[in-house]
Amino acid sequence: MPPGSRQFVVEADGGSRGNPGPAGYGAVVLDPTTGETLAEAAEFIGVATNNVAEYKGLIAGLRAARELDPAATVRVRMDSKLVVEQMSGRWKIKHPDMRPLAAEAARVLPSSQVSYEWIPRERNKHADRLANEAMDAGKRGERWSPSRSTADLSSTADASAARVVGDAAAGAARARAALAGASVAGAAVPGASAPTAVPVAAGAASTSVRGKAVEAAPTVGWGTSADLGAPATFVLLRHGETALTPSKRFSGSGGSDPELSAVGRGQAERAAAAFAERGTIEAIVSSPLRRCRETAAAVAARLGLDVHIEEGLRETDFGAWEGLTFAEVRERYPDDLDAWLGSAKAAPTGGGESFATVARRVAAARDRLVAAYPRRTVLAVTHVTPIKTLVRLALGAPPESLFRMELSAASISAVAYYADGNASVRVLNDTGHLR
Repeated sequence: MPPGSRQFVVEADGGSRGNPGPAGYGAVVLDPTTGETLAEAAEFIGVATNNVAEYKGLIAGLRAARELDPAATVRVRMDSKLVVEQMSGRWKIKHPDMRPLAAEAARVLPSSQVSYEWIPRERNKHADRLANEAMDAGKRGERWSPSRSTADLSSTADASAARVVGDAAAGAARARAALAGASVAGAAVPGASAPTAVPVAAGAASTSVRGKAVEAAPTVGWGTSADLGAPATFVLLRHGETALTPSKRFSGSGGSDPELSAVGRGQAERAAAAFAERGTIEAIVSSPLRRCRETAAAVAARLGLDVHIEEGLRETDFGAWEGLTFAEVRERYPDDLDAWLGSAKAAPTGGGESFATVARRVAAARDRLVAAYPRRTVLAVTHVTPIKTLVRLALGAPPESLFRMELSAASISAVAYYADGNASVRVLNDTGHLR
């Protein structure tokens, strides 16, 4: 796989109530790094067999992945042994109804970009629920609608353990390569509580599939491997206060880009003094937004370092909510706010960013920084959502955990990334330097 290429997981399923009978399919494209849902597809296809519906689901899933990135590497996971073995070339396709469907699936993406894996039915519940939603809609004489789907929400608890491991597994190879000095491009893969330090160890093993080395899921728990050396440590500094901070107004990357207030400038100076006293910061990166650049500049002036801008660390675009309080958003956009609170895929009114979108952006920035600063301590001056997201991904916590963390203005958090993919949350919301 070329460095920096995107990776997707496609899970697909199909079913028939009668075999043949009323049939439908479901497919979902997942980000292997964050476990977030990138795309869903489902459709009622009339009377058909289970196998036809399964192939239709595969085709829909591959097409959805192609729309996201036609150059991506795709791992297909299905509970249909027939489809997996036939598409892998190990079983002959004897049934005349299957041959054109298999050929159609093979044409969606080059075979070199697609691999197939059989999984038990209980691990394919998201796609199975989508297929059943499609069949239920067909029974009512309706088309399946993604806006009414609850398949992702229903499967979150079922898949949470796998997604925790998935994030660690995907990050392990990048971290090992980065800490060994390899050049790894950051893939574009698709923000409040007490301080805590929770290590989530992940020792990945390597295996061979069809002649290619791949990373197996890491072991979760306390590792027994040898000393991995110094980690890449991100010290995460939230910017100081702006005029919008005291009233808790939405302030993202789509608004007025406010400057630090007098209070915020004082907070930045106190943070700078604390870092100068500790003497551990080796590099500084910052969100491109003004409040972060001003905070970073205060630290950089005290430490004699340059500030490097990382676009991926910018705050969420809150769309039409920019500059409003939570109560004002509740009054003006109640349905949109409820959707946003209930799903990481829901975006703020007026073209804002969903938390799922932000997670993909932040994960890509994380990978770039780990590759660029192996074994070094880097100060990242950023915002509430990116910091919470980095902590969430390090812990393997679900998206709703973003609403269960408190991050004060100019607070300090820290996450360390080890050579085996282990991510250790060292500090969360430390404000001792401001007292």
